Formats: sequence, structure tokens, C-alpha cells
Amino acid sequence: MRVLWVVGVLTIAHTAFGQKSEVGFGIGTLNYTGDLVRTYNILNSRPAATVFYRSNLSKVVSLRASLMGGNLGASDKRPIDAFAEHRNASFNIFLMEASTVMEYHFMNWRDEKHILRFTPYLFGGLGIFGISGNEHKTAQYSNVQAAIPFGLGLKYILNPKWYVSTEFGVRTTFFDYLDDVSVGNNSLVKNYQYGNPNDNDVYYFFGVSITRTFYNIPCPTNPYK
Repeated sequence: MRVLWVVGVLTIAHTAFGQKSEVGFGIGTLNYTGDLVRTYNILNSRPAATVFYRSNLSKVVSLRASLMGGNLGASDKRPIDAFAEHRNASFNIFLMEASTVMEYHFMNWRDEKHILRFTPYLFGGLGIFGISGNEHKTAQYSNVQAAIPFGLGLKYILNPKWYVSTEFGVRTTFFDYLDDVSVGNNSLVKNYQYGNPNDNDVYYFFGVSITRTFYNIPCPTNPYK
């Protein structure tokens, strides 16, 4: 009886998992805007990668949990003004993020009655990130901070089990030290050598991913039994 009970529980769990679950991984780039770079510049892109688990709550709404990590960096080598040229600052750090987001798909692409093989989607949620690599901090701060990820993407079905997607996401932070540049505590150094304390740093992820869908094909039943 115990064996039958265990088999039954595993079967139910596998069925529930199979109908709604996906796992995937992706590669892409991290980028940044802040005190060293005010606008998105592709020349500051650094390699990154992500792994994720997705639960499909409906045909248009999904919940995704993911881990993402990569390098992040920029410098004043292309100064944005005379103050930046004098400051001559730079940073190169490793960033790791954990996040949970909701995805909304505009097309009813999971409906077997439709022939659509793609859908654009939006996503948004909450996340935390940690950084390492700033060896000489200009201020005291925690290396673990909160972020608000949001963005858009496009998914394309390769076959019933696999599909690919491309995504651009923005991470708004409550933190001004990704670049380790903000208002310093040293009164002997003029403030123009630092940054704007009222403008928090932002980082971005752009990448492509491949996803494996787990599902079960229901066995036909005899309606006359």
C-alpha cells in the first residue's frame, strides 16, 4: 500500500508539474546608466547569463523565477562633460540577481485552435542583487540591494516542447553606488568629482533564451464505461 501511495503522489506531482512548468537558460549582456554614463550605450555591454523556472498560470499569464549574473562596467574614457574628464573614474564588477516577475502575453498563443507561433509580452516584478569587485569603496553601503525589473520580449515556438525568446529588461534600483560614484564624504575633494546623489543607478539585461516545456499528453478514455 505504501508503494502504491508513493507512486500515486509522484504521478500527481508529475502531472501538475508537466502541465504548467518550464525551465530555460539564456545568454546576453548587462549594461548600465548612472553617474559615468547617462544614456544607454551598447559599447558598455558586458557578458551575462540567466537560468529560470516558469509556471504558466493561464494561457496568457506566467510567473517566472530566475537567477541572472554577469559583468557590469563603464568608465569616463568617453567623458560626458568636463567634470567627468577631470574625475576619470571607472568600475568593473560582477552582479548576481534573483527575481520573480509576472509575464503577460498579448497573443493567446497556447490555444491549439490558433496557428500563432509567436507572441510579444511584458513583464514586471521584484528582485534583489548583489555586487562584488569594488575593492576601494568611496562610502559605506551594503553589497545586496533591491531592484524593480520590468521590460518586454518576444517568444517564438519551435515545436510543442521548445521555444526561443528575446528580451530587454530594465532594473530600476534604489542605489547610487553600482559605479561607486556618488557624493563623497571627503570635504577636501570638490563635489564635481562625484556624481548626482538624487539619481540612482540603473542596469539592463538584453538576451536570448531557450525554454523546455514539460507537459503530459492525456490518454483517451472510453466514455461508455
